[in-house]
Amino acid sequence: MNVIKIILIGIAVIIALVLIVALFVSKEYTIEREITIDKPKQEVYDYIKLVKNQDHYNVWVMMDKTIEKRFSGMDGTVGFVYAWEGKEKAGKGEQEIKALHEGREVDLEIHFEKPFEGIAQTQMITEPLSGNQTKLTWKMAGASKYPMNITNLFTGKLLGGDMEKSLLLLKGIIEKQ
Repeated sequence: MNVIKIILIGIAVIIALVLIVALFVSKEYTIEREITIDKPKQEVYDYIKLVKNQDHYNVWVMMDKTIEKRFSGMDGTVGFVYAWEGKEKAGKGEQEIKALHEGREVDLEIHFEKPFEGIAQTQMITEPLSGNQTKLTWKMAGASKYPMNITNLFTGKLLGGDMEKSLLLLKGIIEKQ
């Protein structure tokens, strides 16, 4: 009986510690990654503004072979919605083009439903480095409710790594065109 009591007290202490730490962790997170692509800015922008192109470079979209997709509106225009539901890893959610700044920036809002609910704002920003080189910056910002904000301690590393892999795939695709 004493062993069970010690184990339960140990579990309670760990839970309490996590809850206390979460009080001091920011609820907001921002992740930013960038890459240089050897193509003119307009070519990069024209590819990234089409959300369906994420099927070819976004590792989150590509991780689940069971993913079902639904689309609403015209891709590459404000209001286009790309919804997904995966049975394995992708979860469920949708992203919508909220703003297009011609030749420069694509702003998306992502609504996550499963495995966790949440909203994130993403931007893909193109900047010319030279006539034939473009810096592409991918930003994602959102918030997590307490106590799930404890995951923000790891979000940058986990999601940032996936963003880097996606950007490398994107670079390869665009540079081959």
